[in-house]
Amino acid sequence: MDEYLERMYKNSKRHFYNKIEDHITNNKKMFIITANPETLMIAKKNELLNKILLSNIPIIVADGIGIIKAGKMLKMNFKERIPGIEIAIKLLDYSNKYSKRVYFFGATEEVMSGFVKKVQEMYPNIVITGAKNGYDNDKEKTFEEIINISPDIIFLGLGVPKQELLISEYYHKFNKGIFIGVGGTFDVLSGRKKRAPKMFIELNMEWLYRLFKEPWRFKRFF
Repeated sequence: MDEYLERMYKNSKRHFYNKIEDHITNNKKMFIITANPETLMIAKKNELLNKILLSNIPIIVADGIGIIKAGKMLKMNFKERIPGIEIAIKLLDYSNKYSKRVYFFGATEEVMSGFVKKVQEMYPNIVITGAKNGYDNDKEKTFEEIINISPDIIFLGLGVPKQELLISEYYHKFNKGIFIGVGGTFDVLSGRKKRAPKMFIELNMEWLYRLFKEPWRFKRFF
């Protein structure tokens, strides 16, 4: 696992957000992977994801407290945890601030519709170039459409490793764009699911709250 940890972003949340803003305002490309221990465990068994994590293309940030703990055990100086949902919100903030064009791909049709409605209400300056549910059978065709649209930011909520593999496959075909796999973020921001209470977030125990709410995850967490 140490080879993954060595590749990961270790600076502060504020520094990372400044980096994102610079890429957005200057139309630079960026592939963001928000990783928790499960992501790394999947990569050990998935050759393609393993190759992606060890390449110099994505910026990998520590979404899970387990990664921060492991980094400290290996004397790696991670400044802090950077939750994927907070990165997604920051990207929406910047998109609204700079009137950027975005594309949303993932979740169910019901969740996506609710999410889009929330975005339109809260971020009136964002230009939504497309919003498609993740149950589309021809994801490759969808990505070809996204290439032609050329949005500034692309959110994929297809789960690990599908979202990362799809981004990696088509990343080289884009001249610009911030790409991020957001997992279940659409569900939370649409209001369909609740994020953990502030106390759990501050104590880095969001995983425990999710386990309470979704006990079927126990085996995966273990």
